[in-house]
Amino acid sequence: MSSSATAPNKPDNPRHDESGSALWASGGTMFAGVLMMVNGILGIFEGIAGIAKDDVYERVGDYVYKFNLTAWGWIHLVLGILVAVVGWGILKGASWARATGVALAALAIVAQFLWLPYTPVWALISIAIGVFVIWALCNDRSDVAGP
Repeated sequence: MSSSATAPNKPDNPRHDESGSALWASGGTMFAGVLMMVNGILGIFEGIAGIAKDDVYERVGDYVYKFNLTAWGWIHLVLGILVAVVGWGILKGASWARATGVALAALAIVAQFLWLPYTPVWALISIAIGVFVIWALCNDRSDVAGP
């Protein structure tokens, strides 16, 4: 009996390779979309807190990059809305969402680096989430045709 189906661990199957990283990256893309939505919603809440009340966040130590907290609130609000919308687009499989997601995740990493003195632990977690999102979106090959 000959099998015409490609075995899951054969290199000629576009969804799998020897290490299984193609499948992992594909699942990682869905997870990246969810993380972007959640991180965007949390960014919206951070922004609202910064806009509504200037004394919600306190700077930890002295830092070179100092901004008004109301300005930070608006930055987080707008960036949070954009990140959440792109995360939704990634989950819906929109063609524009992957490249936009990489760009927004990179921008969010820079913003969180500048935000470090206000919420150092959360900023580091958000930076790590952004790195994972960029990795997952850049490594997803689900739209690449097989051999």
